[in-house]
Amino acid sequence: MKLATIRTDGTTRAVRLDGEVLVDLGLPDVGTLLKQDGWAESAASATGTELAAADADFAPVVPAPSKVVCVGLNYRSHIEELGRELPEHPTLFAKFADCLIGAYDAVVRPEETEQLDWEVELAVVVGTQVRRARGAEAEAAIAGFCVLNDITCRDWQFRTREWLQGKTWDSSTPVGPCLVTPDELPGGVRPALDVRLSVDGEVMQSASTGDLLFDPVDLVEYVSTIVRLNPGDIIATGTPGGVGHARRPERYLSGGETVVAEIQGVGRLENRVVKENTS
Repeated sequence: MKLATIRTDGTTRAVRLDGEVLVDLGLPDVGTLLKQDGWAESAASATGTELAAADADFAPVVPAPSKVVCVGLNYRSHIEELGRELPEHPTLFAKFADCLIGAYDAVVRPEETEQLDWEVELAVVVGTQVRRARGAEAEAAIAGFCVLNDITCRDWQFRTREWLQGKTWDSSTPVGPCLVTPDELPGGVRPALDVRLSVDGEVMQSASTGDLLFDPVDLVEYVSTIVRLNPGDIIATGTPGGVGHARRPERYLSGGETVVAEIQGVGRLENRVVKENTS
């Protein structure tokens, strides 16, 4: 099953994607849906108003998660290109909901950065409240997956040892277009999927989620040990090699580029980079 949040008539609606048709689920967004008991059954059986998928304006799949937890250094290829040792534990940082944008929205390049970079990521969407989840409970807590592009201001990220200040700029992080439930994917809650990102048609990142050090279930277990995970919360699982900052010479987004981030069976983000208008 594929679920999304779309913008329509000045508001948002949760929908189910059936081929080229969107079925209105009668709720304002996917985050609201996931807070309901039996959300999967009700979403699968809904028979609301139908809309054309081709005309949809996709909002962030969960517009206002209680938390977005991100994982750094989680692909062997990315760690190796940075010349670092494999970590024993996940490297975590956070984003705020204000940074999230839709799958086809413009990425705003802040005037304060000269080093805007890309990071395609598989994102986990949590479907039930859990704390200290283990094994089957952690697996069951995964509602599904979507695509996330962790757009990063590298010059701000590396001002200090803490990364948050480079990672959560306003209106910078595309996420979506749909939540895809694990039963739709090879490997289920531990999918092995092709991941790719291109800038103006040039492939910059290409890998498989099978290269993850800590898989989605590992991350639900680890994060839920620290903090309660709520329905709609997002865990971004990390990015593979090929980021602009690690290239020689370095490559950054200056404005005007089209960035496409896609994951096999999950979806595609396509975002134009625009310079921020502060006048």
